[in-house]
Amino acid sequence: MESKPKGAFDVQAFLDSAGVARKVVAYRRGEVIFAQGDPCETVPYIQTGGVKLSVLSATGREAVVGMMGPGDFFGEGCLAGQSVRIGSATAITASSILQVDKARMVRLLHKHHALSDRFIRHILERNIRIEEDLVDQLFNSSEKRLARTLLLLTVYGKVDGPQKVLPRISQGTLADMIGTTRARVSFFMNKFQRLGFINYKDGLKVNDGLRTVVMHE
Repeated sequence: MESKPKGAFDVQAFLDSAGVARKVVAYRRGEVIFAQGDPCETVPYIQTGGVKLSVLSATGREAVVGMMGPGDFFGEGCLAGQSVRIGSATAITASSILQVDKARMVRLLHKHHALSDRFIRHILERNIRIEEDLVDQLFNSSEKRLARTLLLLTVYGKVDGPQKVLPRISQGTLADMIGTTRARVSFFMNKFQRLGFINYKDGLKVNDGLRTVVMHE
């Protein structure tokens, strides 16, 4: 993750000082944080790790609608009147999740303007990302969508020189995220590997050169 700009509001420090950070739950990779249809009673905040947000259709098909990382809130629909979760949240790597009670979150947002400003910025950034994802889905090829998704996931990865090591994520999940088949994902991943944009030594590593796929017309 990039370092915070000097003077930026530190959500974690604030939540610690407000006594909220005692409700931290550790999740293993692949463990469900909440499931579609569960009561909507908390606003989770990611301290460490990463989370996949997904929705399951009536026919059993899963659609991945977002990937969240450290410093992100999610499941905030409870603040807008949602009584049950409209999707599921699953840890994509070992994660520490702070569970903020809905009523307490409302009080904190009303009382502390710095937290409220940070939360609003988070919502706006999420909306921008959703719009970009929609444009990507409508107008770009599956190869470009995969390249963009891998680059976005590097935000949650570890730095290894000029490369970033991504959290473990299956090709099936990548296929769900970009709206294509696992076979197509495998084909493009092999192509990216041949071109030197990714490699699998000690985990999946992504080079900045992958950006050329996204920018290429």
